[in-house]
Amino acid sequence: MKKILVTGANGQVGSELQELSILYQDRFEFVFTDRDSFPLDDEAKMVSFFAAHKPDYCINCAAYTAVDKAETEPEKSMQINGIAVGVIAALCNQYGTQLIHISTDYVFDGSSALPLGEDAPVNPINQYGLSKLKGEELAVKEAASSIIIRTSWVYSSYGNNFVKTMMRLMYERTELKVVNDQIGAPTYAGDLAKAILQIVDQIEASGNTTIASGIYHYCNEGKISWYDFALAIRDKIGSTCNVLPIPSSSYPTPAKRPAFSLMATDKIQHAFNIAIYPWKESLDTCLLKLQQYLA
Repeated sequence: MKKILVTGANGQVGSELQELSILYQDRFEFVFTDRDSFPLDDEAKMVSFFAAHKPDYCINCAAYTAVDKAETEPEKSMQINGIAVGVIAALCNQYGTQLIHISTDYVFDGSSALPLGEDAPVNPINQYGLSKLKGEELAVKEAASSIIIRTSWVYSSYGNNFVKTMMRLMYERTELKVVNDQIGAPTYAGDLAKAILQIVDQIEASGNTTIASGIYHYCNEGKISWYDFALAIRDKIGSTCNVLPIPSSSYPTPAKRPAFSLMATDKIQHAFNIAIYPWKESLDTCLLKLQQYLA
């Protein structure tokens, strides 16, 4: 039975993969790790873990995701998002493991006005984006068969994310201000997890990993601002909170965000026959799982 190592198992995508793994247990053995069992700042432990488990696939969901905090912890973010990815990729290459690595829309500077393809110029404008770009570069350098999936605005019923924060604040407050000049597309982690396992299925069916290698974009269908997203959440949960649009300049953060990071998903759809769901449908799916929080 083939073995799939999932790092960052307690994060949003990792948690969704844990939930879906039950459907695959007759075909794959899953090994889920966290920062204690597979520490990305301890190369010796990562090396010994691979030697002990020799996985056929490694889905690297582990990441330093505190975008603003990364500005004051550049070494830590670079270690986890950059250097460690190179170590993992080298180990994957050594053991014949197929690496599927999760990256981000924050590798772009936000200056585009058109949906970004995989070959669009990269130019991160914050430390988090820099560290994630380094991870992409090292993955490709150390393991030519690496599959890199850039995603954006991830949310789920697990962990901390925009949807859950908005729900909480909309029950606590009568008014909220949300930026309306950052444009992109949200990604439901449950959809992304399904897509990843569909890619694994297709690799298994073809037996050829080199055809699949490269960078892919995955996000839900649609083009919205964070303000649009907040309005949809409010309306779907029946809140009466007044949501006001503001420019990013009125909500300064330590890390700059790209003003436009909408990604084109044609490549992943065609390569793996992946379905891309409209963001409103996926939001509905997530909110159903979160219904215990609804009034």
